[in-house]
Amino acid sequence: MHVVIGLLGSIITVLWLLHRLAEMGIDLGGLNPWAWRRRRAWRKRYEGNPIYTLEKPMEVTALLMAATAKASGEMSSDERDGILAIFRTEFHLNEADASGLLRSSTYLLGQGDEVQENLAKVLAPSQEAFTPDQAASAVELVQRVASLSGEPSQAQAAFAHAVAQELGRHAGPPGKWD
Repeated sequence: MHVVIGLLGSIITVLWLLHRLAEMGIDLGGLNPWAWRRRRAWRKRYEGNPIYTLEKPMEVTALLMAATAKASGEMSSDERDGILAIFRTEFHLNEADASGLLRSSTYLLGQGDEVQENLAKVLAPSQEAFTPDQAASAVELVQRVASLSGEPSQAQAAFAHAVAQELGRHAGPPGKWD
């Protein structure tokens, strides 16, 4: 009987100490591995680069077009005007939406190094959403942007080739965007 009383006393003491620690602001709930995993996944998504979460083919293609234009330095005004014209004709956007899409694409792009170095990772969330027509059209649009200001530079040609290889598995004749 004295063993049971000692065991109950120990359990009550541990519970009382945990209660006092919680009152002082020390939470032992952080030791929960499932809560830790959930917090880590949320932090990774919140603090991560948003280019790795794009799922719509039109947004990804706009990002790839901006990356192509900035592959050999800053985007020229001819390239910017050409991209806006492509957004209006191919994506069927009005002037304000086309300008907003270009602004958001260049903002997400930053310097453009990350898109060029991790192209497969950028395309991974949207790869299944691309139809064969959209994939072929995206490749054609990236190549068209590369040649907007004359002969494409070596960096632009290499990036356009990498995009063609990544999206080439969905190849078909160039199609329309919805």
